[in-house]
Amino acid sequence: MIASSSNPAEIAELLAFYASAGVDEALEDAPINRFAEASRPKQSERPAAATTPVRESRSQEIPSSPARSDQGGITERQAPSPGLDASNVPDAPVRTATAAVPDEAQAALARQMAASASTLEELRRHMEAFDGCNLKATAKHLVFADGNPEATLMLVGEAPGRDEDIEGLPFVGRSGRLLDRMLAAIGLDRTSVYIANVIPWRPPGNRTPTPHETEICRPFIERQIELVNPKVLVNLGGPSAKTLLNTSEGILRLRGNWRAHTTASGIAIPAMPTLHPAYLLRTPAHKKLAWRDFLEVKAKLRALG
Repeated sequence: MIASSSNPAEIAELLAFYASAGVDEALEDAPINRFAEASRPKQSERPAAATTPVRESRSQEIPSSPARSDQGGITERQAPSPGLDASNVPDAPVRTATAAVPDEAQAALARQMAASASTLEELRRHMEAFDGCNLKATAKHLVFADGNPEATLMLVGEAPGRDEDIEGLPFVGRSGRLLDRMLAAIGLDRTSVYIANVIPWRPPGNRTPTPHETEICRPFIERQIELVNPKVLVNLGGPSAKTLLNTSEGILRLRGNWRAHTTASGIAIPAMPTLHPAYLLRTPAHKKLAWRDFLEVKAKLRALG
């Protein structure tokens, strides 16, 4: 960006225009080949050379706010801003916080804590005390369950959304209101069913939980199902069905077909995979499919008494 005038006032006006347009980096006149940077010698191997004052000033003004990893944790060093030559940016100070990535030890701890819970309330306390899942650090509340713990029908979704995180209850937003209407259509409500999620903490930005996060939380939902011991289980959405039915099939292939969820004690619970209410809000034409699934659930409950 070279001004065509040497008038300081005109240059200042041009810079103000660039700033208002969102330009916040001072670049060199010549383009930089990023593909060649990997083969460039390290700073310590280069002969001492003066850098332009503009670039040195910009590199020193880079804020040292921590970078986010894809797991929601904090990386050890702040990466240089795009457009700056990484070799001319001073090393950022090493940060003591590291990314909160779950590991097998935390998964083992989750299995141990879940197995030791003899009641739903004890399981809730264990989950509130558990710090092995990084989703807990960004969530407002533990979303444990809603409804009647002695119900014969249990419904399991994937993870809480914004409204659920705020209230600490599953399915209270738009999809929750649709679920209430779906239950009412077969003569049920929240006092006659039990509702939970595979993941009890809201993923930041409503992103999809990672497979590792799901495995960390799996022992808790499996123990929750075992303690409730419903006669029928409904898997709301593909992630719930895949996790609890140990399958890789898509929900459109799974739905409408009875499967079985086997608890740790060997009890096989009839399970009906169906479409998630949030999906039905986006694809209302498929509500008829969910309606058929819920009629199957109603008939199964009647048959089982």
